[in-house]
Amino acid sequence: MDIHHLKVFVSVFKNRSFSRASEQLNLTQPTISDHIKALEENFGCRLFDRLGRTIMPTREAELLYNHAVDIIEKAENLKEVMGKFKNEITGEIIVGASTIPGTYLIPPVIAEFQKKYPSITFSIIISDSGGIIEKILKHEIIIGLTGSRLGNNRLDYIPFMEDELTVISLPSISIPSSIRLESLKEFPMVIREEGSGTRREMEKILDSRGISPDDLRIAGVFGSTDAVKQAVKAGMGIAILSKFAVRDELKYKIFKEVKLSDMHMKRKFYIVTHKKRALPAAYSAFLSHIKKSSNPVKAP
Repeated sequence: MDIHHLKVFVSVFKNRSFSRASEQLNLTQPTISDHIKALEENFGCRLFDRLGRTIMPTREAELLYNHAVDIIEKAENLKEVMGKFKNEITGEIIVGASTIPGTYLIPPVIAEFQKKYPSITFSIIISDSGGIIEKILKHEIIIGLTGSRLGNNRLDYIPFMEDELTVISLPSISIPSSIRLESLKEFPMVIREEGSGTRREMEKILDSRGISPDDLRIAGVFGSTDAVKQAVKAGMGIAILSKFAVRDELKYKIFKEVKLSDMHMKRKFYIVTHKKRALPAAYSAFLSHIKKSSNPVKAP
């Protein structure tokens, strides 16, 4: 069985489209169709039902998918194992990360890793914590960094770094430098979208004091940390964000920090992997490196 057939199949399966697979793999659509046809003839079954312009995987395709992913990974791992004979680990590492670790924490860790393994390339996928965890469960990515630990016994969560959430506002806003958590209800707020690790931790902290998100004066909900920061700069209200995300703005007094007199809002970031998924050599080396980087590093 040609490994290229399986790579084409996996792309078509993930994209649910021959044309998108064609674009992803830089192959013509007839070539894509030939690869799928060869697999169907080899297994004696149909892998996709063609429904007009859309396609649906058959039950046989669902069964083949997980095996195909495993075979492809083992084949790529074999290349890396052979590379070890030359004392070199090669390949691409795809890391899924929620906004804060993906933007502020992982780049220096990667830069340090590449000093030892210069042949490794990286691709970082930024999504909310829930989206990253879903991709790991679906075997779309191998390793993730998230700001939330969602209950699932199929995943391993390894503590990475400690973060602190803080209340920020414009210096011009009339708000005391220290307030109680309850007092947040008095000010307009801008917050992250549902699914965000920052949003989830904020709601968990509020709930611990019997405060519902509905009790807050929500001025806007935004899909990224940068969007929340821009909304605060525009004067829409205060926000609760990671200290990692606002350290430059605090340093140069673009924002002022509002302390909570009755609460420390801390959380951990986690390295997430699937318990049943074997790590290729490059990923194994990177996981070992990132664990060493996860010594107690706290938000500034």
